[in-house]
Amino acid sequence: MNIQLKSYNQQNEGWPQAGHHIMAQYDAEKIIVYQSYRPAIGHFAANNQHFGGPFSLNRMTWIKPNFLWMMFRNGWGQKVGQEVVLAIHLKLEAFEQYLANAVHSTFQSDLFPSREAWQEAVANSNVRLQWDPDHDPYGDKLERRAVQIGLRNEFIRSYAEDDLLEIEDISDYVAEQYQFVQQQRLDLLQLPFERPLTFSDAALNSKLGINHE
Repeated sequence: MNIQLKSYNQQNEGWPQAGHHIMAQYDAEKIIVYQSYRPAIGHFAANNQHFGGPFSLNRMTWIKPNFLWMMFRNGWGQKVGQEVVLAIHLKLEAFEQYLANAVHSTFQSDLFPSREAWQEAVANSNVRLQWDPDHDPYGDKLERRAVQIGLRNEFIRSYAEDDLLEIEDISDYVAEQYQFVQQQRLDLLQLPFERPLTFSDAALNSKLGINHE
């Protein structure tokens, strides 16, 4: 597995406890995002290293850079239809391009002159930005906000193939770590090493609502 792991307890001590943060594993070239699918879609993607087969290019797909946010949404891979957990190694420049084109899923008065203008932008947007409460390994809500990004039209088409560097099926790893959660042994929990992501473009950071540490 081409993911850097680190103790959850050690990471949690240094993570911001509140605010809007893109928590992710990334470097200068790539960022890892997560998705969960039913086996037909997930196995096709992992085996062919692109999204195709039963994967639909005609509906919005949501990506999550925060591992624990993905685990909250898919129940650690236990929910029906989300059994195959994928780690998608994505070009960082593509991820930044998504966000540069994103429209918030909730009205932001500092970005739009009216609610009507925002609703029109949402209707016409091909990238959706949504901030939700982050969660700990047990699924308890945190003060910190986590991001998910919805893609459609030309962005889902580029994401499905051109923007990808690698797709890993990490379902076995997820199942292994979930045992420690069930046993309440968070001291044994090894999670992807994540840190807050900010961009060199200050205007983009401001638009996204990212908090600096």
